[in-house]
Amino acid sequence: MMAFNASSSPVFTPTAQVAIVDALVEQGWYVGQNVIDHELCKALHHELLHMAEHDALEEAGIGRGHQHHLRKDIRGDAIHWLDRESEAQRHYLNAMSELQQSLNQALFLGLFEYEAHFAHYPAGAFYQRHLDSFRGRANRVVSTVCYLNPDWPADGGGEMVIYHPDAPHHEIDRVIPEAGTFACFLSETIPHEVLPTHRSRASIAGWFRRNASLGGVLDPAR
Repeated sequence: MMAFNASSSPVFTPTAQVAIVDALVEQGWYVGQNVIDHELCKALHHELLHMAEHDALEEAGIGRGHQHHLRKDIRGDAIHWLDRESEAQRHYLNAMSELQQSLNQALFLGLFEYEAHFAHYPAGAFYQRHLDSFRGRANRVVSTVCYLNPDWPADGGGEMVIYHPDAPHHEIDRVIPEAGTFACFLSETIPHEVLPTHRSRASIAGWFRRNASLGGVLDPAR
C-alpha cells in the first residue's frame, strides 16, 4: 500500500469549504476541479486499484437490508466501504468530518455521521439516473463524490451527469472523473447518473446522514 503523509497538506483547498456551503445554499449542488489534495488522491487511487486487482471489492447493488439486490442493468460498479484502515482513508474521513461541521453550522442540517465507499467502474460500467435518497423515506441528506483517476482522457467517458431538480431531463453539468474534482449535492433532490465508462474509473462516493434511530437502536447498521 502506498505510504501517505497526513501532515503534508490539507484535503481541501483553502476556499473550498466556503464555496461548497455557498453553492449548496444557492443551488443545491457544487462541482469543483483541483479541490482535493493531489497526493491524497494518488494514495487513495493506488489503494482502490490494489483492492480491485486482488478481488477485495464487492459488487454494488441497489436498496438496503432485505431489499438489497444486484442489478447490473442499473449499476455496474464494485465497492469497498471506507473503514479507516489506512492513513489516507483516515485523512479523507477526518476532512469530511470537518465539512460536516461546516454544513451543520451554516445550514442547520443536523447531520449525524458520514459514510463512504470506494467505487470502481470497469470499462463498460454505468449507473442509471437516480436519487441517492427519497424525500421523507431515508436519512441521506448530502451526497459527495471525490474522483481519483489522474489524467482522464477526453474520450474516457464515465462522466457524472447532474440534472436540474425541477426538470429531471435537463442537464446542468457533466462532471469529468478527473483526480481532485469534488462534487457535492442534496441527496433527496438532485437526480444524477454515471455514463458508461471506457476505462477503469475510480472514485469515493459518500453521504452525510441524519440519525436514523429505530426501535430504541441508535442509528441501525446499513
